[in-house]
Amino acid sequence: MISNPQQAQILLNLGIDALNPMQEAAQKAIRQANDTFLIAPTGSGKTVAFLLPILQRLDPAVSKVQCLILAPSRELAVQIEQVWKKMATGYKVNVCYGGHSVDTEINNLSNPPALLIGTPGRICDHIERRSVALDAVLTLVLDEFDKSLTLGFHEEMAFIVKNLPHLRKRVLVSATSDVQIPDFIRLHAPTTLTFTANEDSPSALTMKVVYSKEKDKIDTLFALLCSLNSEAALIFLNHREAAERTSDLLNERGIYSTVYHGGLEQVDRERALIQFRNGSVNYLVTTDLAARGLDIPEMKHVIHYHLPQKEQEFIHRNGRTARMHASGTAYVILSDDEPRPDFLPESMEPLQLLTGNPLQEPPEFVTLYISGGKKNKLNKVDIVGFFSQKGKLDKGDLGRIEVQDFMSFAAVKRDKVDAFLARISDEKMKGKKYKIEQAR
Repeated sequence: MISNPQQAQILLNLGIDALNPMQEAAQKAIRQANDTFLIAPTGSGKTVAFLLPILQRLDPAVSKVQCLILAPSRELAVQIEQVWKKMATGYKVNVCYGGHSVDTEINNLSNPPALLIGTPGRICDHIERRSVALDAVLTLVLDEFDKSLTLGFHEEMAFIVKNLPHLRKRVLVSATSDVQIPDFIRLHAPTTLTFTANEDSPSALTMKVVYSKEKDKIDTLFALLCSLNSEAALIFLNHREAAERTSDLLNERGIYSTVYHGGLEQVDRERALIQFRNGSVNYLVTTDLAARGLDIPEMKHVIHYHLPQKEQEFIHRNGRTARMHASGTAYVILSDDEPRPDFLPESMEPLQLLTGNPLQEPPEFVTLYISGGKKNKLNKVDIVGFFSQKGKLDKGDLGRIEVQDFMSFAAVKRDKVDAFLARISDEKMKGKKYKIEQAR
């Protein structure tokens, strides 16, 4: 059990004033012996809801993996890891996923973490390689397990469960309730917690429809973006090729955007998210891959360039805005002859776009690439010190910094970049020369 002062410090580390009712209920349920099935909306704080009670189940005297968390996507796995690290629990954590160096993961696992997070395919790979021992795992968390099933990870998850001989506690987490739980999970008398948006309270989500006279909606999208006062937005399309084409067309018109979808290499996906998170681009043009499980800022705007086939994906997309106590707007762009699905509300307010809005200002920051990371013994403090002392940047000139295993990224004010790069061209950081350049 963690003490109240310990929990208060963890919440302070996370920037949370107090747990919400869902998190309180989840903490109580997961402490108990029986299994837990948690259903709560996107953006309600489910990650903290299961990580806090998991911390209380860990034994500092055990030097093996005690808890395994499976996530359907690399991005969600990394996000969970980041939340755990912010908690500053003192327990080691490792994350494993496809596209990440297997050798690096094997090296990390040689000193076993108390908490192991991973995608089903990569965890299976480590089990088969015998690079990790899971005989001390007492708790298994399946985060967004409905999505894992949709993506076809049945065999991988069944194999993993089979290789957890002393498993005592299963925690299933989902944003939706209409899921058939497979027999291989072997849920035992689960406590089911269902939290939905309060229908009695006014919705913080505003929905607007924007009509496009053309079947190709790019002109309408451009006019809509020019009306948003340079505020960031997610733009959803149904296909990878369409997302790439749309992002290219926006950039040609002076709109700073980047594309994100499952067909990109992992390094390119991570780079897109970093640029979006740190404000180097205002728009993430994406498929439904970004509808949930991503560590991105709260969105004020979500744009449906294409409508999804299913209502559930429409709900998940909209869940990227108006989260918790914030408000937000979802825009649906419809061409005149486009069929209107049943799940689209009839009451959406039409938005009349004014022509002649000025082109947006360029983003305030530019992302710089640094050819070193954690495995080179670099951390955020080193980078901040180097950028301020050698690069002569003031505190306000430096934005978000993200340090990975073998590379790092830093946001720098656009009007300071050229002078900064000139100043540090021959300088060393911690006695070593690193390549530092604008990220592509």
